[in-house]
Amino acid sequence: MAYGFAKRLLAATLVAGMAAAAAGCAQKSSEASAAAAAQEEVQVPMANLAKPDSGGAASPKDDLGVLLAYEHRVQVRLPGERIAAQAQAVQAACNSGKFGACAVLGMNQSGGDFPSATLQVRIVPAGVEPLVALAGKGEEIAERSIQADDLATAVRDNAMLRDRLQKEHARLLEFQQRPDLKIGDVLTLSNRIAELEAQLQGAQQEAAQQQRRISTQLVTFNFETTRGQASRSEIGEALRDFGGIVAAVVAFLIRAIAVLLPLTAALLPLVWLLRRYLRKRRQARGG
Repeated sequence: MAYGFAKRLLAATLVAGMAAAAAGCAQKSSEASAAAAAQEEVQVPMANLAKPDSGGAASPKDDLGVLLAYEHRVQVRLPGERIAAQAQAVQAACNSGKFGACAVLGMNQSGGDFPSATLQVRIVPAGVEPLVALAGKGEEIAERSIQADDLATAVRDNAMLRDRLQKEHARLLEFQQRPDLKIGDVLTLSNRIAELEAQLQGAQQEAAQQQRRISTQLVTFNFETTRGQASRSEIGEALRDFGGIVAAVVAFLIRAIAVLLPLTAALLPLVWLLRRYLRKRRQARGG
């Protein structure tokens, strides 16, 4: 019975695999079209990001078959006393959803002579430019970079994996309903179904993560002091360190003298004896 059941289970699995492969081939073109449609819904063109206030309808663009996940890095230079308030204003605008759905992923702030702050958020595409404008304007934005990761292949592969897992899962559930199954057969099927469900859950979580990266954009703000203020701070710090450096050098010399004095006291008699011995030898040779 176990051998017969194993043959039936193998046959069922092969049938499910062949059906999944056929369905994958048949759905390949439709998945590509669906991916392109999803891209048109979530992708923000680079030109639009660079010129958010250009106005007018967006010009049609060719279907490139890409699904882009954008990441922005913005370096803002401000007077040191403004950095904390500016970073908190951007954080508050994100938390309140002022420019659309937004989530703060991380915040780091330091004070002292070189104040700085780092803020990382994930926000809908329409809110990127207003949030950047809030962070800094004109010369305050010292540097900005945008990069994109194409997830089209990963999305397609994940969709095919989920489709295959769902079909195999459904097939095994049907097979499990057979009345002639033994207890051992039921346990084998249950273990395989549990494995499929775990794999399917992981694939679904990955799909949700991919969709989140495509439909929202990651923005990292780095707030730093202006170059002039940073130079003045370095000079001031050097002046404040002057006394400490002199004290450290004097302390080193004192320690060195403290070590050398006993050695000198011990070596002087030896040097005197050696010179006396050499003098006597010269006198003996001369005589």
